[in-house]
Amino acid sequence: MASIAVQREAFDAAAATAALTDGRTDVGAVVTFTGLCRDEAGTLDALEIEHYPGMAEAEIARVAADAEARWPLLGVQIIHRYGTILPGEQIVLVVTASAHRDAAFAAADFLMDYMKTRAPFWKREHRRDGPTGDWVEAKDKDAAAAARWL
Repeated sequence: MASIAVQREAFDAAAATAALTDGRTDVGAVVTFTGLCRDEAGTLDALEIEHYPGMAEAEIARVAADAEARWPLLGVQIIHRYGTILPGEQIVLVVTASAHRDAAFAAADFLMDYMKTRAPFWKREHRRDGPTGDWVEAKDKDAAAAARWL
């Protein structure tokens, strides 16, 4: 069963990975993805991320269970932050563990495509040069990437 956390605080990717692998001899591959807040060529002051507590965790857990049904995973951990995220700070962590790398890579890719397009988070840019921007929508290229898993 996957470990899911939606939290305001920063996370420790190494500790999350260790939580999946310490003491295990059946894990042969771990894929870790950490998404960071970009400064958008120096124009972004911060990214505001909101979620609906309870719903976000349940929806991410549902998709993690889908990943576990598709690939022979030995562990999944997903952490997504909310609140004000500054450029350079972590936003999301996906860790997948499997006996073999193909499953770990594919599952991490699947989960990140989902997180980019359908996870119930709302993101708004705060620009350095003016007022708060609009809520950010999923990009077409992210939707195209996610469509390959349907």
